[in-house]
Amino acid sequence: MKRIPEQPDRENRITFEIVVDAYDETERAMGWYYYLQHKLQVPFKATCRSARATSPLEVGVEVDVVGLAAEDDCMSEVFVLVKYAKSELAVPLEQLACHAPDEQTGQAVADWHYWVARGYDY
Repeated sequence: MKRIPEQPDRENRITFEIVVDAYDETERAMGWYYYLQHKLQVPFKATCRSARATSPLEVGVEVDVVGLAAEDDCMSEVFVLVKYAKSELAVPLEQLACHAPDEQTGQAVADWHYWVARGYDY
């Protein structure tokens, strides 16, 4: 994935709100988890923006995001629960383009996409 330019406002939010006082991978993962848990207003619509070998979603498919996956499932990357067929399925948040009507949810998803696009990890 192509690395995107630094965005100072987003960098400040990530540094001073999301991963503040996080000293290791687990603490950074939990910082992201609780930030997204607080900011995402579910349910919201999203569209698959990239194919992943670990996900059955195809590019362009619209889904309803209904929540975050369990904490333990988000220790290597953020997964969200989507309605899929007659059940719920955990898919990577990075795979989805957010169509939430509220700014807070859109910003939180964009923060995660930025983190991934910059090549950062926990």
